[in-house]
Amino acid sequence: MASRVSLTLFVLGHGCHGLSSRQSDAYLLFRSPILPPISCKMRSRNFSSHNRRQQVKKAPRRNPSLDANYPPREDEGADTEMAITETVSESYQDTQSDEGADSNAVIKNSNGADFGNSDLSVETKSRNESGIGGDQISNIRLEDLIGMIKNAEKNVLLLNEARVHAIEDLDKILSEKEALQGQINTLEMRLAEADARIKVAAQEKIHVELLEDKLEKLKIEMSDRDQGSEDNLYEDRKRNLIVKSPLSDASGFTSLSKELDLVRKENMELKDDIQTLERMLSNVKETGERVLLLEKERSSLEATLKELESRVTVAQEDVSKLSTLKYECKVLQENVENLQGLLDKATKQADQAILVVQQNHDLQKKVDRLEESLEKVNSNEYPLESSHQFTEHLQQKVILLEERFQKSDEEIHSHVQMYHESVRQFQDTVNRLKEESKRRAQDEPVEDMPWEFWSRLLITFDGWLLEKKISSEDAKLLRDLTWKRDARIRDTYFTCKDKGEHETLATFLKLVSSRTWAGLHVIHIAAEMAPVAKVGGLGDVVSGLSKALQKKGHLVEIVLPKYDCMQYDRIGDLKVLDVVVQSYFDGQLFSNKVWVGTVEGLPVYFIEPLHPAKLFWRGQFYGEHDDFKRFSFFSRAALQLLLQAGKKPDIIHCHDWQTAFVAPLYWDIFAPKGLNSARICFTCHNFEYQGTSPASELSSCGLDVHQLNRPDRMQDNVARDRINPVKGAVVFSNIVTTVSPTYAQEVRTAEGGRGLHVTLNSHSKKFVGILNGIDTDSWNPSTDTFLRYQYTADDLRGKAENKDAIRKQLKLSSADATRPLVGCITRLVPQKGVHLIRHAIYRTMELGGQFVLLGSSPVPHIQREFEGIANHFENSPHVRLILKYDESLSHSIFAASDMFIIPSIFEPCGLTQMIAMRYGSVPIVRKTGGLNDSVFDIDDDTIPIQFQNGFTFLNPDEQGVNNALERAFNHYTKNTESWQQLVQRNMKIDFSWDSSAAQYEELYEKSVARARAAASRSA
Repeated sequence: MASRVSLTLFVLGHGCHGLSSRQSDAYLLFRSPILPPISCKMRSRNFSSHNRRQQVKKAPRRNPSLDANYPPREDEGADTEMAITETVSESYQDTQSDEGADSNAVIKNSNGADFGNSDLSVETKSRNESGIGGDQISNIRLEDLIGMIKNAEKNVLLLNEARVHAIEDLDKILSEKEALQGQINTLEMRLAEADARIKVAAQEKIHVELLEDKLEKLKIEMSDRDQGSEDNLYEDRKRNLIVKSPLSDASGFTSLSKELDLVRKENMELKDDIQTLERMLSNVKETGERVLLLEKERSSLEATLKELESRVTVAQEDVSKLSTLKYECKVLQENVENLQGLLDKATKQADQAILVVQQNHDLQKKVDRLEESLEKVNSNEYPLESSHQFTEHLQQKVILLEERFQKSDEEIHSHVQMYHESVRQFQDTVNRLKEESKRRAQDEPVEDMPWEFWSRLLITFDGWLLEKKISSEDAKLLRDLTWKRDARIRDTYFTCKDKGEHETLATFLKLVSSRTWAGLHVIHIAAEMAPVAKVGGLGDVVSGLSKALQKKGHLVEIVLPKYDCMQYDRIGDLKVLDVVVQSYFDGQLFSNKVWVGTVEGLPVYFIEPLHPAKLFWRGQFYGEHDDFKRFSFFSRAALQLLLQAGKKPDIIHCHDWQTAFVAPLYWDIFAPKGLNSARICFTCHNFEYQGTSPASELSSCGLDVHQLNRPDRMQDNVARDRINPVKGAVVFSNIVTTVSPTYAQEVRTAEGGRGLHVTLNSHSKKFVGILNGIDTDSWNPSTDTFLRYQYTADDLRGKAENKDAIRKQLKLSSADATRPLVGCITRLVPQKGVHLIRHAIYRTMELGGQFVLLGSSPVPHIQREFEGIANHFENSPHVRLILKYDESLSHSIFAASDMFIIPSIFEPCGLTQMIAMRYGSVPIVRKTGGLNDSVFDIDDDTIPIQFQNGFTFLNPDEQGVNNALERAFNHYTKNTESWQQLVQRNMKIDFSWDSSAAQYEELYEKSVARARAAASRSA
C-alpha cells in the first residue's frame, strides 16, 4: 500500500491537530513555507527496528503547571512554597521538548533535518532488510499519518468552502454594483429631461410675455377709435393675430395657459424660497457675528485660563518652596537650640577663666605687698632677729604664692584649651547639622503634594515604559523614587513642566539611582472600584483597602475593565497610552487599548478590549449572558498587561469569581513566561456567587480543561460537568480571605459554604476572615456635605435637627419629637431577610415608632410586594418607603435615624451597621457573619461594657425581631441618659481601614518572606 502526501498540507494538518490550547499566544492561522511534494511509500511491514517503534510510542502529553505540584498551601512550610515555580519551570521545559518531539515524530525536510524517527521520503525497508520483527506494523505510525491526511483534507474542504463563500459574496457585490450603476444612469437621464423641460418652459414664458405686450398695445389702439368700428377692427386684428400666432388652435392656447400658470406658481415659490434664503442668510450673518464674538470671548478666556495656569504653577512652586522653607526653619531652630547649649557651656568655661584671672590679680597684689615688706626689712627698719624670722616667713609665703601662680597658669591654660575645644566642637556641630539638613531635605518624603500628583507621575512613567521610551530598570527606579515622595522628583516635574517630552525624559533619567524602595508592590485586579464602577461592597473594599495600604507606604495599583457606564467624571487625568496589548482568547489574538488615570489618588489602569462582541460596552457591569467569557477575557488581558509592562509585583490581589481566573492563569501560563515574582491573594466577598459554567468554556482563555476539570482543581463540587472559578482561586492562591471572621467559619459548614465547604476545609490554613472597614473620610457626620446640619459625638444637636428635617422632607409627623425613628437601607433580596423587614415595619408602628426604608429589589415579585406596602402607607404619618437608591437621601437617613435594623439571613460583612454607628444610629441586627463581628448586645453580660453597642437576635424569625425591637424601644424611652452615652460611644468606634489594612499587610509580608526564603535556599 502506497500513498503520496504533499508536505505543505501535512504541515497544516499536523499543526492544527497538535496545537494545544495552552499555547495560547501562538498564531493559529499561519502560512507554511512552500516545499516540493515528498513521496511517502508505505508497505505492509515497513518499520526497521524495535528501537524506532519505542521512540514513536511516547507518553501522552501533560500540562506541566497544573498536572504537577500546584501552588502549595501556606501550612506546608517554607520548603514547599516554591514548588509551584520549580514545577512550572521544569515542566514547561519538558513540555517544550515533548512538543518538539511530537512535531518531529514523522517527517523530514528537504535539507535533511530530522523531524521524526523515520524518513517520510524514504521507502520503507522490507522484512528481509530489517531483520527484526518484520511481521509487525506500527499501527501508531499508520494511524497518525491517516489522521494527518484526514485533517489536511478537512482543511482543504474548509478552504474550498471559504473560497466558494467569498466568490458568492463577490458576485453579490458585483450585482449590487450593477444595480446601483443602473439607478445612477436613470437619475442622470431624469436630470437631463428636467433641465430640458426647464429650458422649454423658459422660452415659452418669454413668448407669452411678448404676446401679452402685443395684446396691451391693441387694447390701447382700440380705445382711441369709435365704438362701432372698434369691435370690427378688434376682431380683424384678433383673427390676424391668431393666424400669425404659433398657438393657432384653442387646445394649444389652453395648454400654454396652464403651463403659464404653472410657471407663475413656480416663480412665486422661487420668490418665497429666495426670501427664505435671504432670511437664512441674514441669520447666518448674525450667527457669524455671534461666532466671532464667541471666538473673541473664547480667546480671552483661554488667555485668562493660561494666566490662571501660570499663577497655579507659580503658586505650586511657592507652596513647594514654602514647605522647604518650613522644614529648613524647623531644622535651623533645632540647630540654634544646639548652638545655644554649646554657647552656654563655653560661657561658663569663660566665667571660670575670668575668676582664675581675678584670683591671680589678688595674688599679685599680695606679692607686691610682701616685696615692700622685704625692702623695709633690708633697710633695717626692724630688729635683725625679727627681720630674719620675718624674711623666712615671707620666703615661705613667696614659695607658696609661686606654686599657686603655677597652678593658676596651668588652670588658665587648661580652660583656654577647653574653650578652643568647645569652639571647634561648635563648628563641627554646625557643619554636621548643615549636612544633615541637606540630606534630610533630600530623603524626607514631601508632604505638601496630593496623592493624585504622585499617582499621575507613576502612570506617566509606566506609559513611557509601555511605549518603550525607557527601560524597565529605569522605570522601576523612577517608581521607587515616586513612591518615596522624593523631593527631587517633584522639583524635576515643575522644572520640566513646559519642556518637550525628550528633554523631560532625559531630565528624569538623571535622577535614577541604585537605591531601592522597601515597601510592597501590590496590584489589585478587580471588576469594581468605588466610586467609578460600584455595584456593591466589592468596590468599597478595593478603594478603601488600596488607600489604606498606600498611606502605609506601599505601592498600590488597580486594573479594571473600561466599562462604558463608569463615572468618568470621577477619574483624573484619563488618557489612552500609545501601546496595544494583545491577549489570547478563543484561539486567536485580540488587541486591547490601555487607559490610565487616577481615582481618589490611586493609579488605575483601564483595559478596553477591541473585541467584536464589545465585552464591556453593554450599559451595565454585570448580568450579561456571557459574563463568564467577558471576565475570563479581562483576567487574561490584565496579566498580559503586567507581563508586557515588565512589572514585578510582590502581591497580585484578585476579587470574587470575576477575576478568580487570575490564579490558575498566573501559574499555568504567565509564570513560565517570566511574570513569576508575585504571591496570589484571593478575596471572596460572597460565596453565594461562584460563577460556575460548562467546563468547555474554560478553554477560551487558554487554560487546559482536561487538566483543570478535576475534583482537586476547578471542577464544581455539585455539578461535575461544570467549572467553578472560585474553587480554582481557592486551590491556586497562596492567600485566601473573606470579609469577616464569623463568615469564614460559616462558609466552612455545609449550610454556609454553598458546596465549597470541603475545599475550604482542605485549604483552611491559608484561609482567613478579615473584617472590612469603611471610608471614614466619606462617612463623617462632622464634614458630610449631604447633611443639612453637621454634628459630632460631643455635640449631638445636629442629629436632632437632621431628624426634624427628614420628617419634613418625607412628610412624616413631627408632633412628638421624641418618637424613635427606625431606618433601613438595603437591597431587597432574600439574603437581606425581606420578610423580616416587612414584619419590622408593622411592629415598629405597633411600638409607637416611625420607619423609613430606602432600597429596591432586582426580583420582580419582591419589588411588587413592597410597592404594595408603599402604596398602603402612602398617607401614613409614620411610615415611608422609597423604593430606589438615592445617595444623598441615604446620608440623611443615617444621620436622622435613632435605630437601624439589619435582619439579614446571612451577611458576609455588612457596612451599613458600621456607617449607622458612625452617624449615631444604634444597630439592631441578626447575629451572622460580619454583623456578629461588629455589633455586640448591650444586655450581654459576657461582653465588656465598652464594647456593647447594639441589639442582636439569633433566630431569623419574627419572634427574634420582636424581642430586639422591644428591648431597643424600652431602652430608648426609659433610659435616655444611657441611650445618649451609647450613641456617643458608638460614634467614637474606629471602623476605618487602618486595622484591616494592617492585617492584610501582615499576610502579604509573611507570604512574600516565605517565598523569598524558599528561593534563597533553592538558589
